[in-house]
Amino acid sequence: MDKKIKKRTGKEKNNYIKRLNRIEGQIKGITNMVEEDRYCDDILIQISAASSALKALGNEILLNHMKTCMIEDINNGNLESIDEVMSIYRRLSK
Repeated sequence: MDKKIKKRTGKEKNNYIKRLNRIEGQIKGITNMVEEDRYCDDILIQISAASSALKALGNEILLNHMKTCMIEDINNGNLESIDEVMSIYRRLSK
């Protein structure tokens, strides 16, 4: 099976990469907090923030996928795309 690809605009890529870099910084901050023996509540709050940031980015990418790739698939008669997106949505919803 060939790997699917999605051509993104420069603006989309920059937005996603900027957000991922910010999340990466949050994760590094959490690592530092553990190394510094910070209080559990403080670490958990930062974990929650990083988790929320990842979930928000995932939701944005899913929405973009539905507006572009999924529409294209449906227009080409590939209704399996609906099942794929529902599977992805269920994973993101957990």
